[in-house]
Amino acid sequence: MRMCSVVVMLISSLFIGVLGSRYSKEMNEPKPSGKSPVEFRIAKLNQVWEKAIRMQLPPVRQSELHSDLKIQEKDELQWKKLKAEGLDEEGEKEAALRRRFNVILAKYGMDGKKDTRGLESNSLKDHDINEGDMFEDPRLDKLWNKAKSSGKFSEEELLSLKREFQHHKEKIQEYNIMMDTVSRTEEIHKNEISPLEGDTKEHVLHRKHTELKDKMRNLNQGFERLRKLSHEGFSADSEFREPRVTELWEMARRANLSDGELDSLKEELKHFETKVEKHQHYQEQLDLSHQKLKHVESLGDKDHIYRTKEKYNSLAEKTREMGYKMKKHMQDLTSKISRNTHHNEL
Repeated sequence: MRMCSVVVMLISSLFIGVLGSRYSKEMNEPKPSGKSPVEFRIAKLNQVWEKAIRMQLPPVRQSELHSDLKIQEKDELQWKKLKAEGLDEEGEKEAALRRRFNVILAKYGMDGKKDTRGLESNSLKDHDINEGDMFEDPRLDKLWNKAKSSGKFSEEELLSLKREFQHHKEKIQEYNIMMDTVSRTEEIHKNEISPLEGDTKEHVLHRKHTELKDKMRNLNQGFERLRKLSHEGFSADSEFREPRVTELWEMARRANLSDGELDSLKEELKHFETKVEKHQHYQEQLDLSHQKLKHVESLGDKDHIYRTKEKYNSLAEKTREMGYKMKKHMQDLTSKISRNTHHNEL
């Protein structure tokens, strides 16, 4: 009997101890993990995102990176399903995803090389016009300086033109990154035992070089457009204002599309342009909200900091969500137009 009583007392003590610890203040308070919340389902993408936070990328750049990583995640998960079904036997899709991931790393200065864009903001302010920004390409610099001093452009038109130049500069950077990535990939293929042999391996390499040629042709056409704009100015009947939308429209006009398909696409591009402009507006508001948060933090009022931070986080989330939808829409439009363009060139 005495032994039974001791056992019962021990069990009761353990039970009370467990309950006490389960419902104690210490157990219920969240413990700082020291890690950022898991944003992505793929580990390497999470590592990139956490590194971006540690690097303290500016909010607009963080938002852009988040959108790029979301699209990468969606495409990689889609590829895993294809691979499981044996639909990427030549490894072309896998190679393209790897290249695009490397482009993302380089674009945001996470590939171990110097980030040519530094910590600049993506937004264009009015006072930027007279600062004489360099576009890291002598031809672009010369064209921009001529246009700026020509007196043909109003302040608003000059801002639009500058966006066109900035967009072209980014396309050049992306092309250079991709060319570097393709070269490194080829070196790896030469030195590894690969299941891709003979004609199959040659086919994959051919596709990579075709992609580079397409981008180079696109760059040349873009530069010609800039040259024409700089000399003649914006025409009154310009279809679109945003560089990315204008580029898609120019691609569509060169594609194998009927008049009806072009009219339908023009309407879709108008909706897309509204989406791009709305996203730009949110980026500018995010930039301002970040400046306000820094100011409030310097004042030290905890309640004010908490409220401002909540608004900032909400705006950052909305901007990221819009950025993803905008970039995904652009990806879909580009694919649709490219299919018709390639068909037209065969």
